Amino acid sequence: MKILITGKNGQVGRCLVDLLEAQTGLTFLALDREELDITDSIQVDKIVTEFQPNIIINAAAYTAVDKAEQESELAFAINRYGPQNLAYAANKINAAILHISTDYVFDGNSAESYTESDVTAPQGEYGRSKLAGEHAVAQACPKHIILRTAWVFGERGNNFVKTMLRLAKTRESLGVVGDQFGGPTYAGDIAKAILTISKQVVRESKAYGIYHFSGFPHVSWYIFAKKIFEIALEQDLHVQPIQVNPITTLDYPTPAKRPANSRLNCDKIHNAFGIEQSDWQAALVRIKEYS
Repeated sequence: MKILITGKNGQVGRCLVDLLEAQTGLTFLALDREELDITDSIQVDKIVTEFQPNIIINAAAYTAVDKAEQESELAFAINRYGPQNLAYAANKINAAILHISTDYVFDGNSAESYTESDVTAPQGEYGRSKLAGEHAVAQACPKHIILRTAWVFGERGNNFVKTMLRLAKTRESLGVVGDQFGGPTYAGDIAKAILTISKQVVRESKAYGIYHFSGFPHVSWYIFAKKIFEIALEQDLHVQPIQVNPITTLDYPTPAKRPANSRLNCDKIHNAFGIEQSDWQAALVRIKEYS
C-alpha cells in the first residue's frame, strides 16, 4: 500500500506522518507546499505518476476563514482547484483520493446534527471554496472519500486550545462565545480515522462518498474553554485562575460568519468503518503537550 499525503505540516498532516512512521507494510510520501504546489496541475500529475500511490490523502487547505473574505481567489485556488488537480491525477492511475472538508459547508442554522445528505449552504468564502472542492473531487475521481470535520485541535499548529492556554497566562477574565455549538476534534483521532478508512478502501475498493467525523460530546466554545482551563489548572501548567464569561456571536463580530451549529452526525462513518467519534476530553488530558 502506497500513500501520498499533501499538507504534511498542517495539524492533521503532521499527525498522519507520525502515525504512518509507526506502521509496517506500507510506503508513504508526505509533502508540504514547498515540495508540492497542489494548484500546479503539471507538478501534481508528475509526482502522482512517478510515485503511483494507491490513495492520495489531501490534508492541504487554505484555512484562514476571515482572510478568505478578501482572498477569495487564493482560497478557491487551494481549496477547489488544488483538490481537483489531485483527484484528476488519482483517477488517471486508478487510485483513490481522501479529501478533508469542513462543517462550514453548512449554514449552521439547523436545530439537529448535520448528516452527510443535508443541504449545504456555506455562508462565507471559505465555506464556499471548500464546498467547491468537494464537488470538484467527486466529479474528477469516482474513487473518492470526502471527510468533513470540525473544531480541530492538536499538539501542533495554531488552534483554539493553544490560544486559550496562551491567554490564560496574561488574562484574569475572558469572554468566549457561548451560542455556537460543535464537537471539538483531536487531530490525532482524525489521522487514525483516515488511516482506517484508507486501508479498507484500498483493500475492498468500496464505500466511497461523503462522511462526517468530529468529536463528542457537543459543546459550546465557552464550555470547551472552561474545560481547557480546568485541566490546565489541575495539571499545574503555570496558568492563573481565569474567569470565563459566555458572550454571544453578536458580541464578537468577525469578517466571516461562523456557523451557530457545527454539530456533525457521525453515524455513517461508524456504520461503514466502525469508527467511533473523537473523545476530545480524553485528548485534553494530555494538555501539557499543547503548551
